[in-house]
Amino acid sequence: MGAMTAETIPVEVVAWVTKFVGGNGSQRRVFDEPATPEATVRSVLRGLSARYPELHHALWSDGEIGPHVEVLVNDAVLGVSHELDSKLKSGDRIALVGAYLGGL
Repeated sequence: MGAMTAETIPVEVVAWVTKFVGGNGSQRRVFDEPATPEATVRSVLRGLSARYPELHHALWSDGEIGPHVEVLVNDAVLGVSHELDSKLKSGDRIALVGAYLGGL
């Protein structure tokens, strides 16, 4: 058995949102972000988007989540059980899913 790794919070990036993190726009990618004692939804997403300028541009609008990406925390849409500044703990999960804009 190897040594325990640091606690992490997986951030799953799904569908066309993967284009902003080096993916092809169809598969999913998972990033294990550090689960620090101070981690919030906002700080984890800021950490990830700081490494991917295109994701930063797509995700944030005036310091809040923009309209094009849905954020889910433990499978619930942001605003149901978590807000941007809600604390996260190891075992929590975040997903970034492209919001479906009208049309087909």
